Amino acid sequence: MLGSLKLKLIAFGLILMSGATTTLAQNPADPNKIVRQAFEGADDGFDMAKTSNHYSGWVVNAIFEPLLTYDYLARPAKLIPGTIEAMPEVSDAGKVFVFKIKPGIYFAPDDAFKGKKHELTAQDYIYTFKRILDPVNRSPHASFIDGKIAGMSEVQAKAKKTGKFDYDMPVAGLKALDKYTLRIELQDTDYNFLYVMAYSAFGAVAKEVIDTYGEQTGLHPVGTGPYMMEKYLPRSKIFLKANPEYRGYLWDFQSSGSAWDDQIVKVMKGKKMPQVGRVEISIIEEEQSRWLAFQDKQIDIDKLPQIAAPAVLDGDKLKASFVAEGIKMDRVADAGLTFSMFNMRDPVVGGYTKEKIALRRAIVMAYSNADEVAQMRLGQAIRAESMIPPGVVGYDPKYRSSIPYDIGLANKLLDRFGYKRGADGYRTKPDGSPLVIKKTMEAANIYKVQAEIFKRGLDQLGIRIDFVVSNFADNLKAASACQLAMWSGAWNADYPDGENFLQLLYGPKAGQGNHACYESPAYDAMYRKAMSLPSGEERNKIYSQMSRQIEADTPWALHSTRIRSWLIRPWIQGYKKHPILHADWQYLDVEKH
Repeated sequence: MLGSLKLKLIAFGLILMSGATTTLAQNPADPNKIVRQAFEGADDGFDMAKTSNHYSGWVVNAIFEPLLTYDYLARPAKLIPGTIEAMPEVSDAGKVFVFKIKPGIYFAPDDAFKGKKHELTAQDYIYTFKRILDPVNRSPHASFIDGKIAGMSEVQAKAKKTGKFDYDMPVAGLKALDKYTLRIELQDTDYNFLYVMAYSAFGAVAKEVIDTYGEQTGLHPVGTGPYMMEKYLPRSKIFLKANPEYRGYLWDFQSSGSAWDDQIVKVMKGKKMPQVGRVEISIIEEEQSRWLAFQDKQIDIDKLPQIAAPAVLDGDKLKASFVAEGIKMDRVADAGLTFSMFNMRDPVVGGYTKEKIALRRAIVMAYSNADEVAQMRLGQAIRAESMIPPGVVGYDPKYRSSIPYDIGLANKLLDRFGYKRGADGYRTKPDGSPLVIKKTMEAANIYKVQAEIFKRGLDQLGIRIDFVVSNFADNLKAASACQLAMWSGAWNADYPDGENFLQLLYGPKAGQGNHACYESPAYDAMYRKAMSLPSGEERNKIYSQMSRQIEADTPWALHSTRIRSWLIRPWIQGYKKHPILHADWQYLDVEKH
């Protein structure tokens, strides 16, 4: 029995790292130590029950705290305690988890608490989980726990019947054993559950805050993390300051053995954290403007814009002139994918009939991923072959997509399924009506380059394409409502398992994170089967089968995995880009400059 439990603990990756375990009397952050950064896209507010926006999640990482987090230096990514004293107790074949929350953790001060301090308790997490599942919120993250917690289906069924979620209704699988002890019981074993518990959407929120701000909660994020919102100018500026209630910790992460890690440990070990007292974020969507801001020292940390790569890099190294400035570079491949999605409910590109699949397949076959890597990414990417990118559990380096770049074959496919060319050279639908593809995009230059790649390919097929330009935040909202025919996007891992990518096309998430609104009984059955298995060869085999199913139905066109060259000004200490955690300000220091 003990040996069996030990194996389960290993399977769940419960490795307790040293890291941030020592609490301090108060937040030691220095308000004069400022990190300035830029986002290339706008956020969508900071209520993670209602958005899956990458930039929203980046900020939320620093404001809200899940039960678990990640070791800052360890690669591959490893879970460590977040707000809990130690890794959870696991029993009943990995279905029961007991989390012991550290006493003395407080939410940032806010008017919602009416002058009182709000200590973090097990009930705050119970409320947070229930809120994700409240149908009124239509949370894009609901599927992470939907159908998993024992007894929750009864509460959800009542909510659907009455139109109101009963937050006070007891749930067998979600109990506060005492003020600081949370017990979660799952319906079935879920080998990725602890990764889910480290995801920022499950960072604790306080009911008082939600009750106070209601629909405006996304503008008033209040958590227990190292930072709190100081000022927010939507789609322009975000200012964070140190949360005075944050308990702090001693920097004590261990080097993985690399020279980069060794240098970080040398300058950071033993420091009272966080040191950074203020974070200033500018929304600069245009690459050229962002690069000029970095060159002008208005930004301290930024990923090298692709347009600047030829001038800055000598192969995969910084050119001597930038090294002479003291600039450092952390070059890593994203744990992510870029892709274009087809709305499966759209009357033109959607649908599951053979002729609709043929149309999507032909569009994908006419898009040159080699041109994307060379022209749009300027060599700072590699072609994506499957739904699971490198650095993520389930990735198969030998896997190759069954959909080639082949203009000739794409034309034959369209001919076979009735998309005839008219006298003007452009094709019609099989019923003879005009065929025009609509694709939504953002205004940045890189998307103009991508539009040219799409048009170049489709011109050779005789397919008209119209491009509709809007901003990222609005496009995300429209895609979430299944309103965009085609849109290009990206996904970076929320947790380091292939399931995090495969769930993006899971049928029950259509309209709630599944922006292709793809619904396939075959795919969904494979998804559920994979989730019943532990990490290993059998589950990876199903992951590959799911990628093949996606190729067969073609709701997505896979493009690339981006290579990021993060540039760091010499006064920033301790920087190492984490594959999952995006907000790293709480791990850094700033020298006087």
